[in-house]
Amino acid sequence: MPKNNPAKPAAAGRSAAENRLLLRVAAFRDGLAERDVASMAEPAAVLVAADLAAWTGAGSTRRLVATEPGRARARRLGGPRDHEFLAQHRPLAERGIDYEGAAQVALVDDSESPLAWLRRRAGKDGRPFLNDAQFQAGERLRADITLGQMLPRVTADWSGTGGGRRGPPREHIADVALAARQRCDAAGRALGGELFGVVLDVCGFLKGLETVERERSWPARSAKLVLRIALDRLATHYGLSNEATGPASAKSRMWGAPDYRPTVG
Repeated sequence: MPKNNPAKPAAAGRSAAENRLLLRVAAFRDGLAERDVASMAEPAAVLVAADLAAWTGAGSTRRLVATEPGRARARRLGGPRDHEFLAQHRPLAERGIDYEGAAQVALVDDSESPLAWLRRRAGKDGRPFLNDAQFQAGERLRADITLGQMLPRVTADWSGTGGGRRGPPREHIADVALAARQRCDAAGRALGGELFGVVLDVCGFLKGLETVERERSWPARSAKLVLRIALDRLATHYGLSNEATGPASAKSRMWGAPDYRPTVG
């Protein structure tokens, strides 16, 4: 009788510290520098022994990077519980993220992006529905949502306006994920509740515009208008656009009213 493989039960019962480190390492194409994981030597050793991560380079260039099995597991950990296997097999694209002044790369799902679909659509004037600044702003937010591992509880995080409650204690959240959540928090304050809720639905939960309209009881085609206003403001927040290209910003002040319904002229 062949011996049982001890790696399988170990993987199934992997500790929270190891899972957090794996998510952090897998978020970046080039992994993390050795100095960044010095305080997590034991979880790092476990990931390497399980072939979920590997060391590359030597000396000051030594880095811990996720292996293909490690990236697959990270996608399962980062996806909604009901869709873990599906998340593992989704194609991921790289998005640039500025982290502590250094360019990093986060992995995001490009296969179901409503923004990518809208970017390919042209209006009556022949121009794309979303301009470069709007698209880049939405994708930057989506990369931060992914990097911050926010999707399983994003509704709870953003349902209020105070921003004081953020799930687990901060000392238990990987610093990279925390930084991404802080950037999302700043974007939320810049846009306001209703506008930010729309971009979260589209960029985070990947909801289609018809779904956004149905859930909010909005008229047909109104979500496009609101999304463009929100992305204009988000682009300005990120410094990607010097002037708004959508409808006048004054109109956006009305979206937050509890009984407001946008109209399409």
